[in-house]
Amino acid sequence: MTLPLLLSVPHAGTAVPGRLEGKFLLSGAQIARDGDEFAREIYAPLESEVKCLVSTEIARAVLDMNRAEEDMRKDGVVKTHTCWNEPIWKRPLDANEIQWLIDTCHRPYHRRLSELAQGRGLLLAVDCHTMAEYGPPVGPDPAGKRPQACLGNANGMSCPDEWSTILQCAFQRHFPGEVTVNRPFSGGYITRFHGTEMPWIQLELSRGAFATPEEKSRWVSASLRDAVAQIAEL
Repeated sequence: MTLPLLLSVPHAGTAVPGRLEGKFLLSGAQIARDGDEFAREIYAPLESEVKCLVSTEIARAVLDMNRAEEDMRKDGVVKTHTCWNEPIWKRPLDANEIQWLIDTCHRPYHRRLSELAQGRGLLLAVDCHTMAEYGPPVGPDPAGKRPQACLGNANGMSCPDEWSTILQCAFQRHFPGEVTVNRPFSGGYITRFHGTEMPWIQLELSRGAFATPEEKSRWVSASLRDAVAQIAEL
């Protein structure tokens, strides 16, 4: 059975646009470490199980789909440093380069999410991420040990707390370790912005070696199936 879910996978990409390659400092390993490592292996297999999946090839270090387009902080939509505090660009991108990224990549991604939210048959949207096992320097919990899974509902604003509890219990049945809600992440821009269009939850999976990406993918699938069955009965 196809699940009535929309999945967003904004940080699985590793691509750098050709026109910016000469200004980019990071190695392939650094790009991966700043993005959501293993997100493609975990979430891509779920595409055949859900109604919609939206992703991007562009690297998080180049353009962060989970930030507002006007967010020009160090860790904003177009960053100056990675979450590990490594410089990204030989020089800061100028206004025209930033606007090009927003016009060609950021806005189309969010436009697609909004279009899908207007369709019929969707129960819930899930913004799918992976997180470092221990908090990086740029984050809410530097050096802190993180749970195996974290669900964020923007502190009750993007998804009903009752649904979040059902999701937490479903994930706890399939994951051997701790599953939290709104700790350390309560949800980013995607969850908060698009949560006004339909219910959204942010999912963060630890990149810890407690399971392979393939196992994590199966556990996510089983957890979502359990949760959807219960939510649909409400």
